Amino acid sequence: MNTFLLNTGTTIQAVSFGTFQSEAGNTGVESAVLSAFDAGYRQIDTASAYGNEEEVGKAIKRSGIARHELFVITKL
Repeated sequence: MNTFLLNTGTTIQAVSFGTFQSEAGNTGVESAVLSAFDAGYRQIDTASAYGNEEEVGKAIKRSGIARHELFVITKL
């Protein structure tokens, strides 16, 4: 995947995995995020309004990927 170099020296993926319209309480959200991780995504795009933070968080925990390797992008 293409990446950008930030002025902090960190690289960030150019493309995020979006969770818009992934309903809260839907176990498919967790599975979808885990599949995205398997495909190489390390940047997840979510928002409080989506109401699926719990499922995204469970996927992050289950993935075993170190938190410092992930970007979680959210909106207010």
